[in-house]
Amino acid sequence: MREYRTRSFWLETGEYGENPPLAGDVETDVAIVGGGFTGLMTAYFLKKLEPSLGVALLEGDVIGFGASGRNAGFSMTLFGFTMSLTALRFGRQKALEAHLYMEKAVDFVRDFVKEHAIDCDYEHPGFLRAATSKRYENRIRHEIDFAHSLGVRGIEWLENDVLAREVRSPLYFGAWWEPRCGILNPARLVRAEKKIVESAGVKVYERTPVSGIKRNGRISLRTEGGSVAAAKVVLATNAYSHLIPGLKRKQVPVFTHIVLSEPLAKTHFDEIGWRNRQGIEDARNLVHYYRLTADNRLLMGGRSVSVAWGRDMERDVNEKTFAGLERDARRTFPVLKDIRFTHRWGGPVSVPVDMTPAIGTLGDERIVYSLGCVGHGVSLSHLNGRTLAEMILGRKTERTEVFFVNRRTIPWPPEPIRFVLSKAIKGTLDLQDRICD
Repeated sequence: MREYRTRSFWLETGEYGENPPLAGDVETDVAIVGGGFTGLMTAYFLKKLEPSLGVALLEGDVIGFGASGRNAGFSMTLFGFTMSLTALRFGRQKALEAHLYMEKAVDFVRDFVKEHAIDCDYEHPGFLRAATSKRYENRIRHEIDFAHSLGVRGIEWLENDVLAREVRSPLYFGAWWEPRCGILNPARLVRAEKKIVESAGVKVYERTPVSGIKRNGRISLRTEGGSVAAAKVVLATNAYSHLIPGLKRKQVPVFTHIVLSEPLAKTHFDEIGWRNRQGIEDARNLVHYYRLTADNRLLMGGRSVSVAWGRDMERDVNEKTFAGLERDARRTFPVLKDIRFTHRWGGPVSVPVDMTPAIGTLGDERIVYSLGCVGHGVSLSHLNGRTLAEMILGRKTERTEVFFVNRRTIPWPPEPIRFVLSKAIKGTLDLQDRICD
């Protein structure tokens, strides 16, 4: 039995009571595989739209064990890699469509937390993408101009003198400013969502990995302790999707890493500013992302990623990246030169070849899936839950018609080519970042 509390700062805090695993054979209308944001929100919307529907959710470890309990807690509008690259791959109109979908996703998370009075340290301070070199300034300005050319509003460039009134770093040249961004404690949110769906009648089984899927008159999910027979199935497995036949080549898990400091002192804020607590990223390919927690710890993640081979999902620890992140935090804010870092962790994100999310059906309309959040899944996974629920119910809506539903995905090649290609892409992105830094 894997210990989840060591997987992130978020997961180690607070008391949590696990549900028992599935024991015996059960029947239900819809079975959901995966107990993160995507699976729980699909369950939420299924019961909201069809309260009489029988829904069972199977989680292989505990609720929030994957990315939903280990991420940095940014609810943001970023879709895929960048807006301009989405346009290059799918066209300008679809890039705008994706951004509008993400705006609705961010707004939904904010409103959902408020509606259900969820204690997850939610704040809505906005988002800064800071330029840390002239090359990155040019990149960000280009993205802002491109967004404006699509008709996107609410994003602007802040000159460094204006930015310095918000947050100060010797590395900054200015920043992208976007007020639509929330920060939160993801483990508290995902655990609250478990309680919400259970109160609606969803059966939640933890420590229940699915070892086989068979299509007969109904779809049968085999587990160690029993089975579930369902009319329809949702595969809400994201970075774990390569473990499922039929999905294994649609995405790969890539591991991102995070360090967390002790709480900052007043003297630190006197130097840095950051009174409005915005979420911040830079413009590197392999970004730094950083924010303050509710108790004023500095969380910094990114810098580089780890790539796994085959079915391996244990690449959370990368001491070189952890050490580099701690140096980066002190370089960004020199006043933190003596700060102590108390936590280090990592986790997998789901990455398709074209770095674009995908929702679809698998084989027939009885099985639907969602994957490819590319590290920006807090808001995306919540709205995707509604999209998946509507697909399961056979409803045609503006969400089920969005371009990344049932899109054609570019398959990753089989091993060992997949591993070599992943390493080559990572190496190229790293090299570009070293040149631009």
